[in-house]
Amino acid sequence: MRRVVSLLLVLAAGCATPVQGPVGNTGTIVGEPTSPRNRARIHTELATLYYARGNMSVALEELRTAVAADPGYGTAHGVFGLVYMELRENALAQQSFERALGYAPDDPDINHNYGWFLCQIGRERDARPYFRHALDNPLYATPARTYAAAGTCALRTGDLATAEDNLQRALRVDPKLAVAQLQFALLRYRQKRFDDARRILAQHAAVAQPSAESLWLALRVERRLGARAAEQSYAIQLRRRFPNSPEFQALKRGNYE
Repeated sequence: MRRVVSLLLVLAAGCATPVQGPVGNTGTIVGEPTSPRNRARIHTELATLYYARGNMSVALEELRTAVAADPGYGTAHGVFGLVYMELRENALAQQSFERALGYAPDDPDINHNYGWFLCQIGRERDARPYFRHALDNPLYATPARTYAAAGTCALRTGDLATAEDNLQRALRVDPKLAVAQLQFALLRYRQKRFDDARRILAQHAAVAQPSAESLWLALRVERRLGARAAEQSYAIQLRRRFPNSPEFQALKRGNYE
């Protein structure tokens, strides 16, 4: 299950990786194991797939089945937290994450996800111990995403030194981690190291599809460098691809910072 949940989030930003899952209600699983923990695990995995596909109502149904089978299965409560976080039910998300940690305090994925949740609701400094606890686990399979999340949170609070340390650690572990690249480029932009930001954005473009955030940052970098043709090119892409984004609205207002 940890492998499945690990696919769901990456933190500069908290992105879910699309995963193909079943369609419609699952009903009874043929040959379902009789062990309560196995039943909880299977229904939690199904919930994770529905979550990744954006079907939160069925994800919640599967999770309710999971905790009915085994109320102490921490992973199920952790995925409850992810679903409620997506639904912006922050109080329920916090309760779910805290319940998950009560059952599985050393689970690195739960610690990572709770830390990212705290970062998303403006409690960046409260997130740090959970990121550290995830990273302290020697068996943790995806430390790069947690370093990236910690760096993103530090960047939001203006702690550029901590942000740089964590983002560099993320990229040492996984040099092609797109979310870390983008946040590192943003860091260099804020440090007014615009040539470095341009170089990092080129690396990011080689491994990730353009987003409103990446196009907006690239546009501002080129503007700072005086490259008007490149700036205009990014503006056209932003308007064409993401006309309803906050970034394009900022461009229309001329609010570059």
